[in-house]
Amino acid sequence: MGTRRMFTREFKLEAVKLVSERGVRVAQAARDLGIGENVLGRWVREAASGKGSAFPGRGVMKTEDAELAQLRKELARTKAERDILKKAIAFFAKDPP
Repeated sequence: MGTRRMFTREFKLEAVKLVSERGVRVAQAARDLGIGENVLGRWVREAASGKGSAFPGRGVMKTEDAELAQLRKELARTKAERDILKKAIAFFAKDPP
């Protein structure tokens, strides 16, 4: 099994421009560039829906994904604080012996 090929953001954007601006068919552009049709088609869809944040790079999250991760982290912290407060209320609500 071969190694996974990595493409730069610039290469992806140029491949998408080839299809979207110059009117070259996805199949022909993919053959010319030596990549799969499905890969190029996915790049075109991602660029169309990305609104400038398409192809963020290796290890870089899209803004929506980063915000979602931050909100999940904050939710987990808030739930932990709530559980601590529940235990504290139960502890102090006990009748003294």
